[in-house]
Amino acid sequence: MLRRFQPKAVPASGAPFTQVVMDDRYAFLSGLVAADFPEGRAALGTVADETRAVLGAIRAMLAEIGLSMDRIVSVSVHLADLDDFEAMDNAYREFFDGNYPARTTTESRRLFGDSRVEITCQALL
Repeated sequence: MLRRFQPKAVPASGAPFTQVVMDDRYAFLSGLVAADFPEGRAALGTVADETRAVLGAIRAMLAEIGLSMDRIVSVSVHLADLDDFEAMDNAYREFFDGNYPARTTTESRRLFGDSRVEITCQALL
């Protein structure tokens, strides 16, 4: 059975998507950029700051459904410029204790709100 959830950690969007969809085993989080939530807007500019803001929001969203970052099994990172990979990677490491989820990182030139990083993930319930 699918359940849809709008976390308090990020404001609801008028766009046609659900922020979190859960089935019996996984939570699927929609892509998130710093421009999506008020606290994140202050982070716009550097890839490291945006990465921290987005992963912080993801951590808060997971907490709302009783999960922690160690339950994330897969992450997709979109960078506006792949040359920013190292800065993103260094900030990303701060959110995991060395047990990293599977990850894909790609370049996506145009991200919402002039963001430089978009992250989506799936977590085991």
